[in-house]
Amino acid sequence: MVNDPISDLLVRLQNASRVGKESVSMPLSRMRLAVAQILSREGYVGQVEEGKKMNLTIPLNYKDGRPTINGVKRISKPSRRMYLGVRDLRPVKRGHGLLILSTPQGLMTGKEAREKRVGGEALFEIW
Repeated sequence: MVNDPISDLLVRLQNASRVGKESVSMPLSRMRLAVAQILSREGYVGQVEEGKKMNLTIPLNYKDGRPTINGVKRISKPSRRMYLGVRDLRPVKRGHGLLILSTPQGLMTGKEAREKRVGGEALFEIW
């Protein structure tokens, strides 16, 4: 049993992309599926597939043989939650990264949260 499924997802994506794997497979959960769909929409991974037997398959993207996921940073952890208001939302890596937030309106990127004027729990940054 994994204590932090979001960190598990991020570590699996980062490790697989560094090794050059085509896709990553892991157990399915609603939170993992929502995070993977956001990453797919933003172009960090390919189209997410829900497999049989509660399995989630995420294909990885590469540009010129280099992975699109260069790094990840977990912000809010099970031991310490970090909440950001609208005024605290800043671009990641000068606009070349992505911040994922858990808000009352669901999971969304930092840019979407600024547009909707809503804050929430900062889950992680990816670049």
